[in-house]
Amino acid sequence: MKVGLVSPYDYSYPGGVTTHIYNLERCFQEMGHEVRILAPCSRQENHVSANLIRLGHAIPFPSGGSFARITLSPRLLFQVKGVLDRENFDVIHAHEPLTPALPPIVLQETCVPRVGTFHAFHSKPRGYFWYKPLLERWFRHLDSLIAVSQPAMDFVSRHYPGNYELIPNGVDTRLFSPQTLPLEELADGKRNLLFVGRLEERKGLDCLLEAYRRLKAQFPDLRLVIVGPRSRLGTDYRIMSEGLDDVVFSGSVPFDMLPGYYASAHVLCAPATGEESFGMVLLEAMATGKPVVASRIDGFSQVLTHGQEGLMVPPRDQDALTEALSHLLSHPGLARDMGERGRQRAQEYDWTNVAQKVSQLYQRLLS
Repeated sequence: MKVGLVSPYDYSYPGGVTTHIYNLERCFQEMGHEVRILAPCSRQENHVSANLIRLGHAIPFPSGGSFARITLSPRLLFQVKGVLDRENFDVIHAHEPLTPALPPIVLQETCVPRVGTFHAFHSKPRGYFWYKPLLERWFRHLDSLIAVSQPAMDFVSRHYPGNYELIPNGVDTRLFSPQTLPLEELADGKRNLLFVGRLEERKGLDCLLEAYRRLKAQFPDLRLVIVGPRSRLGTDYRIMSEGLDDVVFSGSVPFDMLPGYYASAHVLCAPATGEESFGMVLLEAMATGKPVVASRIDGFSQVLTHGQEGLMVPPRDQDALTEALSHLLSHPGLARDMGERGRQRAQEYDWTNVAQKVSQLYQRLLS
């Protein structure tokens, strides 16, 4: 089977959608499928696949407190027609298929079975409401619908009802593993509290910094490690952390270095305030055998059970966040047990299982 995976977002920048596509490509090739990735890509040296077909140059657009790097190239239609004529795909699988401009153009220009995966969850309808007449025309091109979580399904189906199949994000349990070695610079005897995510307001880093301020007095050997790119919009968290000892800003790190950060952590903290459709960073920490403290929001509750793989607290509740982190740091046996249960839970989300479900959906469409 020849599959075209379509991303609206710049493939040279890490993100949930591009990571999802990367892992589907990897698993599909192991299953014997032929795969091409259709995506904008602004940095040639950073592409990760020989199967990538670059279509358009990505431009950052403000979106939900961050930037979405999409392409609006005037030559896009001509380029897409050429690729579709040349490649002869059996299936087109568009991710965030209503996001301009690449996925809608691919959907309208092909006649093969078309699958759309919806990843996002927002508290407000955004463009789904304001541009509904236009988006409905693109939506009708889809032959099969996937949502990566119940919140994502609830969000999109409010505006575009349909028969959605729930197929979650996955995790590479070979890459994220308890056998992964910690980073040498973080293996100096200190206890590491890890945050992974974009430095945006909705990720709740301000709450974590305040909790860390309180915890540092109780645990002098504690260190806060912050992994993720700074947003062009909003708070400068480096300024907010001034006066705090042992706060490390690692910035955006290559994907293959992430497992080392998780392996170096004693606890992962994900204090997001909302707008999360799925707990990807939670799943990566769980696969590495690490306990988690996270906000009790719908997207995180899909993968984490309070008291089993970690602890959940109300969003923006600094007292509850501090208490939960203190509890795990004070009870290493409990933290270890939660990490082991998290590893077992993460196995259910291994990318091999996820890709098999998607492949079976393709087969049903083709038959």
